[in-house]
Amino acid sequence: MAKILVIDDDARDRELLAAVLEERGYQVTSAENGRTGLTLCHRGVPDAVVLDLDMPGIDGRSLLRQLRTLHPSLPVVVFSGRSAEEVEEELLNQGATAFIQKAFSQDKLGPALQEVLPSPATNKPK
Repeated sequence: MAKILVIDDDARDRELLAAVLEERGYQVTSAENGRTGLTLCHRGVPDAVVLDLDMPGIDGRSLLRQLRTLHPSLPVVVFSGRSAEEVEEELLNQGATAFIQKAFSQDKLGPALQEVLPSPATNKPK
């Protein structure tokens, strides 16, 4: 089963993302900040990361750069409350797999994530 790491300092958004992903068949681990998310990535590389752009401490941009250095091919989806025009091109140029605005509905979120995340049934070779 594909493992997704959700990193977001907003508990409500983090829980919503986890619920949507679990409903679609993913195994989800959550982190409340960038530092914890990075630690979890060091312990075991997930199949993909979904992260918030604006977080205290290690923000989404810094975390994206670190993840690209450590795991260049890891899919990373960035979420933000900012408008897409402000940040989407910049984040994609920095290596994000996709950018999704936080003003999402569950109906749109699932299909959008499915386009850029590995299949839930994906198994990593051991």
